[in-house]
Amino acid sequence: MEQASELAARAHKALNALHSMIYFVPEAEQFLTEAGLRPGRMGYFASRAAPCGAVGPGTVAATFYNFNPDLVAKYIPRAWTLASPDRVVEARFEAVDAALRRLLGDEVVASAELAEAAELARAATAGCSGDGRPLYAGHADLDWPDEPHLVLWHAISLLREHRGDGHIAALVVHGLGGLAALVSHTATGQGFLPAAAKETRGWSDEQWDAAVAALREDGILDAAGALTERGVALRERVEEATNAAAADPWRHLGAEKADRLITLGKGLSRRVVEAGAFPDGIFASSR
Repeated sequence: MEQASELAARAHKALNALHSMIYFVPEAEQFLTEAGLRPGRMGYFASRAAPCGAVGPGTVAATFYNFNPDLVAKYIPRAWTLASPDRVVEARFEAVDAALRRLLGDEVVASAELAEAAELARAATAGCSGDGRPLYAGHADLDWPDEPHLVLWHAISLLREHRGDGHIAALVVHGLGGLAALVSHTATGQGFLPAAAKETRGWSDEQWDAAVAALREDGILDAAGALTERGVALRERVEEATNAAAADPWRHLGAEKADRLITLGKGLSRRVVEAGAFPDGIFASSR
């Protein structure tokens, strides 16, 4: 029988695009700027943090983990002087509604299959716990929307943030701070290229190079910047711990229903990707 941790890994891959599209679609900037935020990165930081209230930059940097705190501080807490957290949450759901209707089409949005996926995903979230998971807990305090496509998006968001908080815990336990985690993840070849990671997360060349040097000294990277055998094993342990920490919702849902949700999620994710939800060559693999 497949372990719940293995189901967690498969479900994350199947469903992640349905949540992550909100970080790329034009509807996000449209509705968030209409709510009062400035165009650009402010919308990302504010919209993801808003369920936690008007938190400061330290809290956002800690819970998002691999962003340069100086970058976060450019936008938080300034965002809360332009739009309240409640208004930002509302605008985000408005953006999700518009984006999913465009990407999936009204027929799919109103389909029995999407409603089934929403019901299954919501059922899975009943197995989540807020213990030690601040970003998940903030999102879990939100009221559930009524329409199935918004229920599905919110449920996947809860599952994603639940997994993400567990991933951060795994990184902390294994001694990888935010920048070291980002550098070592790029070295796996499964995430950003270094140039994109530095640009999007706000790290300078000097800061990046210092992190690389420290990981080399620790035997995690080799002279060429690739993962050593020790580094590969470390990243594998982090991944195993992440999947184990994310297992409870899938254990609660059960293998048969989880497989059904994964099947439905793959089909819906494929639709949003093929509809152009992400820039060319980009599919978000972040936690």
